[in-house]
Amino acid sequence: MIPATTNQRLEKISIARSTKLIDALRLMDQQEVKLLLVMDGKIFRSLVSIGDIQRAIVRQVPLDSPVEKVLRKNIRIAYEEEPFAVIKQRMLELRTELMPVVNQGGDLVRVYFWDEVFVEAHAKPAEPLQAPVVIMAGGIGARLRPITNVIPKPLIPIGQKTIIEEIMDRFHECGAESFHVSLNYKGDMVEHYLNEVKCPYRITYFREDRPLGTAGSLHLLRDTLKTTFFVTNCDILVEHDYREILRQHRDESNEATAVAAVKVLSVPYGVFDCDQSGRLISLREKPDVTFLVNVGLYILEPHLLGEIPPDKPMHITQLLEQVRQRGGRVGLFPISEQSWFDIGEWAKYFRAVSHFNPGSLPQKRVEPSDD
Repeated sequence: MIPATTNQRLEKISIARSTKLIDALRLMDQQEVKLLLVMDGKIFRSLVSIGDIQRAIVRQVPLDSPVEKVLRKNIRIAYEEEPFAVIKQRMLELRTELMPVVNQGGDLVRVYFWDEVFVEAHAKPAEPLQAPVVIMAGGIGARLRPITNVIPKPLIPIGQKTIIEEIMDRFHECGAESFHVSLNYKGDMVEHYLNEVKCPYRITYFREDRPLGTAGSLHLLRDTLKTTFFVTNCDILVEHDYREILRQHRDESNEATAVAAVKVLSVPYGVFDCDQSGRLISLREKPDVTFLVNVGLYILEPHLLGEIPPDKPMHITQLLEQVRQRGGRVGLFPISEQSWFDIGEWAKYFRAVSHFNPGSLPQKRVEPSDD
């Protein structure tokens, strides 16, 4: 019998086979999980992971498709007759956040959750992120004026930390130890601040004499970076395990990988589709249109630094297109829109502050009524 407390957790992460992929993705965001149980009523059918949905997006499976279209035939589960020690070891090896247990008839008899099984250590073991990180921190931050007239964008606070500290700390939590920071606008202020706070990782700085774009300044690191490395803008935060992005990059033998957020726009009208003669083919009522949006986080192989022209402006999207046109492999790593925070303009900045520091923004004052 499944314990009552577990039943409550299961209800929040259970979906039907007919659930749309986009709705499954949103539920993962809402519940902060990467794995959902697929059920027929109370009957267990399968598991769907964030990886399953990501692979479906890359294959251009429509996000309004039911999850049953992407379910794997072979999933790792446990069986009622297996000793608990065996199940625990399997969870450890797979680093899975939950393990369904079924009986011989396939009925779900219980679910083990990681935080219940491994009470002594909530963090799942994983290989440290052994890759340097380049942070493009030289921009003017025009969209955040007037504050960037006084301090540079990397030093704008997010709660108790600056933006650049928040970015580096997230990478550091995954094991990153080496950071290279590109400076230009008010660069001395950024360097002085980071030297004063004594961050627990290595930071080196390189400077543009003039703005060179998101890729142009990387040419300055051609003699420094000899291994696969991350590049991130200094005005974005991504809530995802960077080790997973690096693992996919290597598994697919990519020369470059760009992280892309799934952006869904709902059209509030009926949409007609017609052929070249103007004859109506179909009518879609209030459809969702899905895009993969560039979030400003990339992984590059070091040989690409040799393809960046010296002392010439170049954006990283131009570099990716250059690699693609010569037949190189550029991969995408999809994440949900809710896992990406663009803090380069005021409205989005306030959303990020509110998310990471609830209650930190002043509330609108409500005047007492005369009644």
